[in-house]
Amino acid sequence: MPAPATFVIAGGGLAAAKAAEALREEGFDGAIVVVGREPHLPYERPPLSKTCLQDGGEREKIFVHDAGWYRDHAVDLRTGVTVTGIDRTAHQVTLSDGERLRYDKLLLATGASPRRLAVPGHDRGNVLYLRTVDDSDRLRATLSAATRIAVVGAGWIGLETAAAARAAGVEVTVVEQERQPLLGVLGPEIGAVFAGLHRDHGVDLRLAARLAAVTEAGVELADGTRIDADAVVAGIGAVPETGLAAAAGLTVGNGVTTTADLRTSDPDIFAAGDVANAYHPRLGAHIRVEHWANALNQPAVAARAMLGREAAYDELPYFYTDQYDLGMEYVGHVPPGLAHDVVIRGDLAKREFLAFWLRDDTVIAAMNVNIWDQTDELKALVRAAAPLDRAALADPATPLRRLIRP
Repeated sequence: MPAPATFVIAGGGLAAAKAAEALREEGFDGAIVVVGREPHLPYERPPLSKTCLQDGGEREKIFVHDAGWYRDHAVDLRTGVTVTGIDRTAHQVTLSDGERLRYDKLLLATGASPRRLAVPGHDRGNVLYLRTVDDSDRLRATLSAATRIAVVGAGWIGLETAAAARAAGVEVTVVEQERQPLLGVLGPEIGAVFAGLHRDHGVDLRLAARLAAVTEAGVELADGTRIDADAVVAGIGAVPETGLAAAAGLTVGNGVTTTADLRTSDPDIFAAGDVANAYHPRLGAHIRVEHWANALNQPAVAARAMLGREAAYDELPYFYTDQYDLGMEYVGHVPPGLAHDVVIRGDLAKREFLAFWLRDDTVIAAMNVNIWDQTDELKALVRAAAPLDRAALADPATPLRRLIRP
């Protein structure tokens, strides 16, 4: 590659910062330009719905690097600017300020945006979303002044918001159209655990309920029920930011489609983080995961591939949550619609257990709830991809390490 090479990173979050870091660690000495929409330094998002939302804790610790790091590593960080267009033929990107930048390699780390409500009143000023640090600051200020809120959606963002609101002494009603929280991710049995957790902490959980409208006084459900709320928090999922890629003619579909080395349909353009629908060699399918671990770990693979080195991302999907006195870690992947069974080791009622999702007696995902120092064993069981004895898997007297096959 002719020197000096220029690598442009579109996006200003964790994936973008880790990609710049990985490129320097891999010895790349060309120009790196990071273009991020937000005015802030790149930061991590998990604390925004946890400690930052509850008490403002870790607010100054969310940033991946301080400003000096970018200066010391010759990374041209452009904040408050976006990439608005890609000219693949000219190898140029257009920025929102009108500048055009040449690139030799381009990484798309554009992330995802909150899915918006689509009911009357969705654009009222009392409707809040949680994606950015500014969103988190605004929501924390709202919780400090509100008496009651309504949360639409019982996914991770909705439930963590509900937990933070209860910690602030705010009355909470959660409206969820499915029959259990987290049904699509964890299934009905484990979803019921989270339902019980929130009800035990005073949350009014309305399941199998559909939102009809947002009103000045709160929300109205499809059955005519009206719920008073000072604010409405929408946590109904996220949509990958594929507009830039699609306009450039790249292959998209539930994200930007990539190979295992995170290369898109253009050999000089890569994608990582929430926006990447990457082929996973271990799972044998394309998957897109909106979790911190992907944004943290994929960029190193993308960096190696951008430098022409062999690389493949085969880390197992991983996520975690902290709600009230419940802490959980999950590893693996259960494809939507795949027939499977769940084996429990421990006590669901006490919320101290391990859960295993099995397909043909093989563990494809596992979770620990308030049982710690088990993550390595859970990962090893999933990676082994070998049939196991279900009785031994459910028996706490059988050490997990005995079940792990090389």
